[in-house]
Amino acid sequence: MPRMPSRPMGVAVALCLTLAAAACTASAPSSDAPLSSSSPVDRRAGGVATRAELTPAIVELLESIRESDTDQLAVSEADGRFLRTLVLATGAQRVLEIGGASGYSAIWMGLGLRETGGSLVTIEYDPDRARALQANITAAGLDDVVRVIAGDAFAEIPALSGTFDMVFLDAWKPDYVKFLELTLPRLERGGVFVAHNVINKRDEMLDFLEAIERSPDLVTSIVSAGSEGLSVSVRR
Repeated sequence: MPRMPSRPMGVAVALCLTLAAAACTASAPSSDAPLSSSSPVDRRAGGVATRAELTPAIVELLESIRESDTDQLAVSEADGRFLRTLVLATGAQRVLEIGGASGYSAIWMGLGLRETGGSLVTIEYDPDRARALQANITAAGLDDVVRVIAGDAFAEIPALSGTFDMVFLDAWKPDYVKFLELTLPRLERGGVFVAHNVINKRDEMLDFLEAIERSPDLVTSIVSAGSEGLSVSVRR
C-alpha cells in the first residue's frame, strides 16, 4: 500500500499537543466501568473513538485481557482510546510498540491503523506473554495489521527496516533512555514518541523525563488520560 503523505511538522506538533491538552482536561473513565458496544459516543480521552464502533467480540476480548492482567501491565482504557485517537489523528502508517504485554494497547492501536491503512510491529520479551499477545491479536482479527515479535527489543529493533511514524514505549522503566536513543533516529520528522507510566512511575524514569524535556529534537507534553500518564513527544 502506498505511504500516505507525511503531515507537516508544525501541524503534527499542534495536533498532538491539542490532543494532549484535551486528554489532560478530560475525566478518565473508571477502571471498573465495563466497555459496552452499544453505549453512546465516548468523548473522553480523545473523543474520536466511540463505544458503538467496537464490536461485541472485541469488547469482550478487551475486558478479558484487562481481567486477566494480574501483573497490571496493560494500559488503562482511557490510555488505549487515546493511543487509537493519536494513530487516527496523525494518519500513522508504521508504528512500533516496545513491550506488547498481552496485547491490550496493540489492539487499540491496531483498530486505528485498520482505518489509516497502516501497520504495527509489537515486541514482547516474555515468551508466555508473547504467545498470549499473538493469540489476542488473532482473536481481534488484526493479524493483517499487527506483527508480533517475541524477543529482546534491543536485538530486534536494529533488524527492522525503515522508519516509524509513531513509537509507543511500555517496557522496563530503567531502559527508557536507551530505547529513546535507539529509536529516535528511526522516527520520522513530525513522528510521535509516546511513553507509558510517566506519572505513576515517575521516580523510576527521571532520567528519561529529563532527556525528552532537554532534547532539541523533541516537543513534549505529558498526558493524563488515565492515572498512569503518557509522555507525547513530537520529533522536530
